[in-house]
Amino acid sequence: MQRFLDSYVQRHGLSGAQVAVVKDGKPVYETASGDRAEVTSRTPMAIASVSKVITAFAVLQLVDRGRIDLDDPVVAVLPEFAVDDPRGPAITVRQLLSHTSGLPNPTLVPPANSLRQRVSQLRTIPLSSAPGTAYEYSNLGYHVAARLVEVVSGEPFQQYLDRHVFDPLGMRDTYSVVTKSDTTGMSDGHVTAYGAALPLREMAGMNAGSGGVVSTAHDLALWLAMVQRGGVATDGTRLLSEKLIKESFRRQPAAGSTGLGWQHTSTAQPARIGKDGSLTRYSARIDLVPGSGYAVAVLLNSYTPTFKHPFEISTGVIDIAEGRAATPGPPTATIIDLVLALITVGVAALAVRGAVRHGPWVERRRSFPIWRIALRLLPQLIIPAAAVGVFLVMPAIKNNSATPLDAFGLWPAAMILFLTAAVAGLLLTALRIRGLVMSRRSQQSAA
Repeated sequence: MQRFLDSYVQRHGLSGAQVAVVKDGKPVYETASGDRAEVTSRTPMAIASVSKVITAFAVLQLVDRGRIDLDDPVVAVLPEFAVDDPRGPAITVRQLLSHTSGLPNPTLVPPANSLRQRVSQLRTIPLSSAPGTAYEYSNLGYHVAARLVEVVSGEPFQQYLDRHVFDPLGMRDTYSVVTKSDTTGMSDGHVTAYGAALPLREMAGMNAGSGGVVSTAHDLALWLAMVQRGGVATDGTRLLSEKLIKESFRRQPAAGSTGLGWQHTSTAQPARIGKDGSLTRYSARIDLVPGSGYAVAVLLNSYTPTFKHPFEISTGVIDIAEGRAATPGPPTATIIDLVLALITVGVAALAVRGAVRHGPWVERRRSFPIWRIALRLLPQLIIPAAAVGVFLVMPAIKNNSATPLDAFGLWPAAMILFLTAAVAGLLLTALRIRGLVMSRRSQQSAA
């Protein structure tokens, strides 16, 4: 297993990876690998949307204690909740957890510094579908679920998780944050490009409940072991009833393969129940394999835009644990980036060629009317205009906290191609306009 992980990290240009294996409710193995960062199985890393299974677990604890019911309307237990849609009062707690509430998942949202503030912002957001009728993944739904935990329990969400989940399980290096910040496990991530891992800060933003947990492979093994034991901690303390553990796995109405936080995976064998997640610099996955009793946790301090490495690593680890061979596979993401690099070089070469030959272009068109010249030049400005939109306008929409560097980090290889094409378009346009102006001035002087 160590050989597989080492070769996978090296072949795919990852910064660091950590893995833990659980069997029938007992952690049995943990390891780590990384040739660009000092990583162990106890290095804190953001687990992104894997946090959702923990948020759902916290909500189910309140159900277990009789404080709420899964089919309660959210407004009955969280009166401050409202959306810009008359169907909003019909949303239930179950629908929040199964992504069937109708709440959308907008790319750009205003910044928020607390769950209370985030929930208040929903008053201007309409639903994308009627509650309980369609699946639509929604981080907003899990922000609401986390706020519900705060209001019903009377404790801040992070404190609730510490007292009722992390501390009882001995998850000493696990904690939850409200916003992505410079905290350990959020500030030293990477994004992959051209087979390398580029260190970049995590994009700022509100992620409590939806993706705010920082953990380790060692701690997630303790979590998975408890889940396999039906909600019982190592010391025998019951954290959740076995009935509700099973309910969290069950495919929910109108949710397809999704349970309450968990998702059934049918795209790989053996069948598993799991959850993956990614921020812009971290990615992770957990899996339960009912057929063999194994469970796996994978954490990476990197994000790859075009490939789900945690899923592939988890699949390989499961194969090895169950006695099958596993290989690291081809570096698909690196190949995609290198193809983009070749296209980038081609675009740059064409730009140089156009710059060198701008004189003949000007000569052929110096007698054209201005409107005709403008029609010739406008297509060259489409990509530069789009670049302004992506890097300058979009970060300013709704006062969100994204920066131009964040936009670049979403997919560096593609953004380098995009910027190269934008610069090429601006350069050629500027050269041709300058040439036309000088040519016409020369004609006027001669006349």
